[in-house]
Amino acid sequence: MWVGPATLGMLLATFAWAQPDLAQIQSRLAEEAEVLQQNAPKSLTRETLVQRAQLPPSRFRPRAKEAAAEAAQPRFQVREIISEYSVGPLKQAASPTLVEFRQTMSVDGRAVQSAESARHALSLGVRSPDDRLRKRMLEDFARHGLVDLATDYGLILLAFSKRGMEQMQVEMGESCFIGADEAVAIGWKQTSSEAGVLEFQGKMTARRALQGTLWVRASDALPLRIYAWTEHSSGDNVTRDEATVDYTLSSHGFLTPTSVVHRHVVNGNAVTENLYRYDPFKLFVADTEIKFTEVPDMSSTKTDMPPTKK
Repeated sequence: MWVGPATLGMLLATFAWAQPDLAQIQSRLAEEAEVLQQNAPKSLTRETLVQRAQLPPSRFRPRAKEAAAEAAQPRFQVREIISEYSVGPLKQAASPTLVEFRQTMSVDGRAVQSAESARHALSLGVRSPDDRLRKRMLEDFARHGLVDLATDYGLILLAFSKRGMEQMQVEMGESCFIGADEAVAIGWKQTSSEAGVLEFQGKMTARRALQGTLWVRASDALPLRIYAWTEHSSGDNVTRDEATVDYTLSSHGFLTPTSVVHRHVVNGNAVTENLYRYDPFKLFVADTEIKFTEVPDMSSTKTDMPPTKK
């Protein structure tokens, strides 16, 4: 059927009117962040990390000129780490703070421990009142030859809680498509590093305020994708970290990350790329022994209404 200019203009005007405004979007973001806050500590998934990194030249200097010139070239490293992944609170934090927990199962195809052992250690770590156990997990994770790690990007949606947005500047952006979904862009910038990303560089750690763009579905303001970046200078180097996090509504009724692409850039040169991918999240049904609920596939179910809080 042919659509005339006048009719097309009416359709576009109706679509523009139907888009959520900034207040509605912020309300939906806060609700989804709260639902994730409630359910993430009761869930577990398998995480696959592929890291591609440019390493500095080897310190070994052979005598032969050609061999020495070859040794002076930058080296490239690709690692694949498969882990059991869950989320838990920092017990000693001043305010409720969720962080990522991991137990490595394999490194570059070589088994480190069984899935059962990884889940047992993970459950102990999540329930432990001692935050040093999480630090040891992170140290073990980095010990597999990984560099320029940045954790907790999968939980970046939590930064858009009602309290988090009180420390954030937001503004409406333009419309676009995320996959097949019409989406509305929201520009955002944190005014405090309290809820920023945790970076690991060697033995040093730091939290840094983030800014970027968030895309929500135009029909119901459901968050679809979050892009975040932070930049700082040190001496002659300008370091930038950026990440893109894609979310999906799980069969359990709360948003979960499907992938995180993180890049560590120094003076405009991307030296490290971390690609995280996640299997569908499962919910615990017991605290002492990890068992999971089985739910029917709801991929065809309408999701126009916000999920029910649990």
